[in-house]
Formats: sequence, C-alpha cells, structure tokens
Amino acid sequence: MTPLIAVAHGSRDPRSARVVAAAVSALRAKQPDLDVRLCFLDLNAPSVDQVIDAVAAEGHSSAVVVPMLLGSAFHARVDLPALLDAARLRHPHLHVRQADVLGHDARLVEAVRDRIGEAGGSAGESGLGVVLAAVGSSDPAANDRTRELAGSVVAGTRWSGAVTCFATSAEPTVQQAISTLRQAGAERIVIAPWFLAPGLLTDRLSRAAESCGPGLTYAATIGPHPRLLDVMLDRYSQTHSELQRYRALSA
Repeated sequence: MTPLIAVAHGSRDPRSARVVAAAVSALRAKQPDLDVRLCFLDLNAPSVDQVIDAVAAEGHSSAVVVPMLLGSAFHARVDLPALLDAARLRHPHLHVRQADVLGHDARLVEAVRDRIGEAGGSAGESGLGVVLAAVGSSDPAANDRTRELAGSVVAGTRWSGAVTCFATSAEPTVQQAISTLRQAGAERIVIAPWFLAPGLLTDRLSRAAESCGPGLTYAATIGPHPRLLDVMLDRYSQTHSELQRYRALSA
C-alpha cells in the first residue's frame, strides 16, 4: 500500500513531538493496514528527506505526503514542495504527491469544541467567552480566514461569544481578545488553542493571558483527537485517488 507520510512542523519543545507522535500512533491503530510514517520539517527527527529516502529504499513506487499543518502558509506552499521536488530528483521512480493541509476543516472545529468541553465549558453556559488562540501569519488574508473560525467554534452553543487571537504577526493579542469578550459580558473565559500540540507559542499565550486576572480556563490542544485522524485519512484518500488516476493516464 502507498505509504502515508505525515509531515509535522517540528518544535524545540519536546511536548510538541510527543503529542504529534501520539496522534500518528492513534492513526496507525485506527487504520492498521496503512503504512504511516512521521517526519518533521524542522527541529525534530526524522526529517522529510530521511523518511522519503527510506520509503524509496524499501522499493515503494509511490507515497502520499499529508502536511499536519492547520494553515496553507509558507511551509505548505514553499518549504515542503521544495523538499518534495528535490526528493523526486533523487528518486525518479518514486511518485510523491502532497495532500492539502488539514486547514479549517469543520471536524477540527468540532475537536476544539470538545477540548473546551473537557475543560469544563458546557455548551449551555451563556456567560462563557472563548478565545481561539492561533499562531498568526504574515499573510493578512490567512489571518482573516482564521479570525472567521471563532464564529464556527461557538455555533450551536449558548456561549456569549468568541474572538480569535494570535501569538505572532497579527492582532488581536490574547489580552485584547480577553478584554473584548469581557466588555461584551463574558463572565468566564476559556482559551482554546488552534494548535495541534503544545509548545513555546502556547506557553507564550498562556503567560500573556495570566496578566488579565482570574476567571481564565485553558483547554488542551487538538492532539490525537478522533476528528483529526478522520481529516488526515480523508486527505490521504483524496490524494491517493488522484495519484492513481495520474499514474494510470501516464502508463
């Protein structure tokens, strides 16, 4: 079977790699007949090159690369495609195709709502405000799309509102988002990370939020949530079908 190569961002924080590895392990358990491999763009091992070279050395003729990325920014549009182009030159008989990023899939929004629930945020709590904490991008359009996710997170609940904040590159900051929600009447606030795994940026957001006083609750990152696994498998299946059609036409 065509391997699924899951590509994560990588982090200096060891918690990040552990949570990503747990998600990939859960994916293997969910789909035991699928060859799933994990690699990282930076800071952690194995690298993308190492895993693709191993896949080629084992005699595989194709591979599907699934970026474990929530946004289609520089890493998805430039870094990873460049690595895959170089791999194709090294292994001309290995057909490698990159799937879409995880993106703003509704199932991941559902996963965030579940994490808020696990942190004590009942869907019927009318005084609850949600800060959706994201990384931020140098692309204003990408930030606008992420801001729109806040409305999706509170859909179907009685929560008083939600605001997206950014750890880098854009506003509002977490302090500004908290202030906005309190001014709108939120009695309690949950900070919900739009991150797959904890790391330096989620810690930075938490430290900044602490300056805003009491009444804050912190939800867990998406992690190995079942909906994340569903999205990854869908990205693989869609791209694997495209790869099969391409190879059939090229034969």
